[in-house]
Amino acid sequence: MSSYKKKAFLYSTIVAMGGFVFGLDAALISGTVDFISQEFGLNDIELGMVVGAPALGVILALLFAGYSCDKLGRKVTLQIVAALYVVSAVGSTLAQDYWTLLAFRFLGGLAFTSISLASMYIGEIAPPKLRGKLVTMIQINIVVGLSGAYFINYLILQWATTGVEWAADLGLTENTWRWMLGSEIIPALIWLALLFIVPKSPSWLFFKGKVEEAKNTLAKLMPTNEIDGHISEMENSLEQTDDRSVWSQFKSIFSKEFRVVFIIAFTLAIAQQTSGINAILFYAPTVFEQIGLGKDAAFMQAIWTGLTGLVFTILGLVCVDKFGRRPMILGGMLWVVLSLGIAYFGFKTATYTLTKEAVAEMTEFKNPERINGMIGVEYGSDIELKKALFDAIGEEEGRQYSGLLIQKSAKINAILILIGILSFIAAFHFSVGPVMWVLFSEIFPNAIRGIAIPFFTFITSTTSWLIQAFFPSQLASFGISNTLLFYAITVFIGMLILTKFLVETKGLSIEEIQTKLQKK
Repeated sequence: MSSYKKKAFLYSTIVAMGGFVFGLDAALISGTVDFISQEFGLNDIELGMVVGAPALGVILALLFAGYSCDKLGRKVTLQIVAALYVVSAVGSTLAQDYWTLLAFRFLGGLAFTSISLASMYIGEIAPPKLRGKLVTMIQINIVVGLSGAYFINYLILQWATTGVEWAADLGLTENTWRWMLGSEIIPALIWLALLFIVPKSPSWLFFKGKVEEAKNTLAKLMPTNEIDGHISEMENSLEQTDDRSVWSQFKSIFSKEFRVVFIIAFTLAIAQQTSGINAILFYAPTVFEQIGLGKDAAFMQAIWTGLTGLVFTILGLVCVDKFGRRPMILGGMLWVVLSLGIAYFGFKTATYTLTKEAVAEMTEFKNPERINGMIGVEYGSDIELKKALFDAIGEEEGRQYSGLLIQKSAKINAILILIGILSFIAAFHFSVGPVMWVLFSEIFPNAIRGIAIPFFTFITSTTSWLIQAFFPSQLASFGISNTLLFYAITVFIGMLILTKFLVETKGLSIEEIQTKLQKK
């Protein structure tokens, strides 16, 4: 590997670490759901708000991310983001009430722009032939962070419940969820420190009129004889617009010239999140408890979810510059639909029946005679079972024990559902998960990319927040099977739209991609 490629790889790796911190921040909360619900007495809406607060925060942040990227630069903006991760992790760990936790989780959401900013920066420094692989590193870091979070949660849970003396001395038993959230602090600090190594984006330097500085940065990333040609390409891109103000860039996104780009980006932004990926990832133990698994087993299955995502993200990295973006997106979306369909069928055909023996085994359940009326009754869905439980002992206490009752009463094809969920995780991380960010780094011209990428990340983040915040309510109102069916239908609609409009961008420069899109 040449010294230029090594430097591009080094800088991309450092910036892509934002994906790792994002993955940790996103998935650590999954292990704390039951703990914070009990400690703060949360209902479904409040729980959804705590889990979805970062996605709401990023919506606000993205309104200013484009301005910050253009005004302060990509590097400085990334450093601000890393500092926000640190503050959020510390504040969430020490939170003493629901509103403080919600506020610091929201603050962490301001840092979730790390994903779009990282893809923007890498897209601007990466050689065209390596851009797909380098941008996809963000997704690899995300799933490594997710996997790490699930493993950390499981490890802390085991330490907290084994009763070993050192764990009690450290407060793991009483503060299990705080140790889970606090594990993010050190990685966030490391990322903040490493960001001081990377150079400023050559594209940003050029558009700020700092041509010589841009050339100096490009000298680290490509042979000297290619620099002038690259500068000429940026000049041609700049000449496409006379007014480069934030408002003019924003209006350009909706112009006829970029109509196909808008349709592609908007469809991807919506479909990626309405697949339900963040509902599955951020509530992983809760989802696996719906299959009838106990808490320990549910946490272990969450680890397998993370590992599956990691393996298939790496495969996606290998394939994205070989197979191309279009077949991976469309084929992956079809794979997602089929996988969700398998899981839907498994849940839809499940029944739930409590026996006297099962009730007797539930030693942690207080006054089990209260649910004697449920014994021997066959319930056709998890919704029917939960409703009967809430009627018997009340909604607040019922939420605490609903997972236990599902575990003891479910007659369900757990293997089929596990195959469907893990297949869905594999499909997402192989295709639409990472490849959307590759396309976002490619399909927008330099003249508007500083606004366009944050804008469409705003769209996908808004969708993500809605999915996360209302998943507990969906689960309570519609059941797991109908929720998965909804996800599958929205992805299928997105696939049909992209079949018509998505073009192949593999191996093309940003300027060549613009020419191809305009012809489309």
